[in-house]
Amino acid sequence: MKRVTGIGGIFFKCKDPKALKEWYKSHLGIDVNEYGATFGWKEMSDADPKGSLTWSPSPETTSYFEPSTREFMINYTVSDLEALVVELKKEGVEILDEIAVYDFGKFVHLLDLEGNKVELWEPK
Repeated sequence: MKRVTGIGGIFFKCKDPKALKEWYKSHLGIDVNEYGATFGWKEMSDADPKGSLTWSPSPETTSYFEPSTREFMINYTVSDLEALVVELKKEGVEILDEIAVYDFGKFVHLLDLEGNKVELWEPK
């Protein structure tokens, strides 16, 4: 079974998300929105879009990364989240919540060996 297929997003804490997004827009030309920015990607040998990566500054007071105490969370894309969660549970991985289903895919959170919160996403 293929597990992680890519990185779907990078989420991190900062003092002032609005100001930071504006700085990146102004100085680096990143097209930001209320959540951060989305970068599309494709295979080098194929002109068709294949996916995206979300870049998202969050308030330093966010509790979204808990129970981790880290300043970041990485979102990894997967191809079959339900089957992967079954395997991870068998392997003793700490799954933090139930699989949540949204219009844009399925999500679940876990803790890695060092207590980092990890988000797994099966895009729709």
